[in-house]
Amino acid sequence: MTKTTLGLQFKETMSGGFCLGTNEPKQGNSLGKQKGFELAMHAQVDIDDIDHFTDDAAHAGRLSGSIDFAPLGTNMCAHTGVFNLFYPDSQPNMKLMIYELGFNHQGQEYYLAGKKEVRDDPGFDLWTDTTTLFTQLHQGVDKQAQIIGAGVLSLGVKDLLKLVSTVTVLNAQSSTDKAATVAKFGKFFMGELWESYVQSKG
Repeated sequence: MTKTTLGLQFKETMSGGFCLGTNEPKQGNSLGKQKGFELAMHAQVDIDDIDHFTDDAAHAGRLSGSIDFAPLGTNMCAHTGVFNLFYPDSQPNMKLMIYELGFNHQGQEYYLAGKKEVRDDPGFDLWTDTTTLFTQLHQGVDKQAQIIGAGVLSLGVKDLLKLVSTVTVLNAQSSTDKAATVAKFGKFFMGELWESYVQSKG
């Protein structure tokens, strides 16, 4: 009998101050809030094979979704996407959560590249690290293109509750499959956080 490949899907919306004309996320966040400009990323993460995802060093999934940013447009649908959970960084004691979406608006290609920096900081600021996306907007097909804007997107408590409610197990044949898949993802997620924040202090 062929083993069923179990996967996972969830949706996540992050938003925050964002401004054109800067390449520094924190500055863009501040300027965006002053000017009343907010960018929202409506993302869907698809993990086709939970076993491969947890075993693969890059922990790569698929990202799709749309972008709302008034100075450019709303409901700008992405045609490419990248998602990595706890991707190793060159800096010690830090791992990255990568969210990237490429989209076309009025004939121009754009690439929104964001990363969450999960690091071993004093104060155990787990919530901030895992819900703060430092973001840059590139005018082109990838993040090698010119940066034309930046900002900081975040996931609020209400958004987190919405995320949890959207979790779907793919190819599940039973409630046991569903529970096991969610548990595997949760164990991996919390296990990596434990490694980043607790074991490194031992």
